[in-house]
Order: sequence, then structure tokens, then C-alpha cells
Amino acid sequence: MSYIPRLKTEYKERVVKALSEEFGYKNVMQVPKLEKIVVSRGVGAAVSDKKLIDHAVDELSNITGQKAIATLSKKDVASFKLRKGMPIGAKVTLRGERMYEFLDRLITSALPRVRDFQGIKATGFDGRGNYNLGVTEQIIFPEINIDKINRINGMDITFVTSADTDKEAKSLLTELGLPFKKN
Repeated sequence: MSYIPRLKTEYKERVVKALSEEFGYKNVMQVPKLEKIVVSRGVGAAVSDKKLIDHAVDELSNITGQKAIATLSKKDVASFKLRKGMPIGAKVTLRGERMYEFLDRLITSALPRVRDFQGIKATGFDGRGNYNLGVTEQIIFPEINIDKINRINGMDITFVTSADTDKEAKSLLTELGLPFKKN
């Protein structure tokens, strides 16, 4: 018997039924689902200090439970002393069980630790059913030891769904438990 994340079973049992009733899907395969979550961080100061990339990769690996990769610059920018192929960020793409586990930890333990948290903004949708969320401090995650960080950085979290519209994607993410602000 293998382990199945809590949010995955909740999606199959409750969310599919709720979305089918709300949007009138005739087939279960029409119901939008979460395809992947991409957690990324840009480290602009890494041009002068190469160790910052290693710290960013280690922190993202600790937070997500999957090895992060360093992202490389695509072109030269002389004013930033940046050359093509230099590492300037880190990212992780989560799918399957790790994706649901990360989402569960984000909803239940990380977002409530944000100072003066009122909910997340509903303006981060891109028009194609994907949602982008910016986190200003990495210390909201319980996996990060505050004593061992060298500087506070933020990160971007992108939720890629199979929904066609933003309304369907917002309903999916709300049913999964993301706390959107009430307008």
C-alpha cells in the first residue's frame, strides 16, 4: 500500500464533484486539475558572489523536498556585468505527489505564518488558467532554520492548471484550499 497525499484524495473525492456541479462538466476528464507547481527565485546579487546560488538551491531543495536547479542567464547585459550562461537564479518544478505535499504545507503551515495575513490576491491569474504568487520571505516555511540563513529573499510560486479560464482555475484553487481575499 503506497502513500497518497491528503490533498490528492480530497481532489478526487470532493473537488471533482464540486467543480462538476458548478460548471456542468459531463465527463470527469473535463474537470480542471493541477498539473505542476514551479517554485523559482531570482538571485541578482549572484553576479558578484557565486555562493548565493548554492544557498538559493539548498533552500529551495529544503522547502520543496526535491533538488533545485540553477537557472542560467540567456543573454549578456553589460550594465549589470552579466554574461550569457552565468547562474542567476534557482527553480524547482513539482509534479505528482510532491506537488500535492508542497501545496498542503503551503496552505496549512507556511501562509498562516505571514505577518498580517488577510488572504492572497486574486489578481495573479494570467488569462489561461495559471496563477502566480509571490512570497516575500522564505522564513515562513518551517523547513528553513532562521539561524542558518544569510539573507531574507522572496520567491515566486506558479500554479499551472489544465483550466481554460481564470474563473475555473480560481474555483479549483479555492476548492483545494488556497485562501483568496474576499473583495
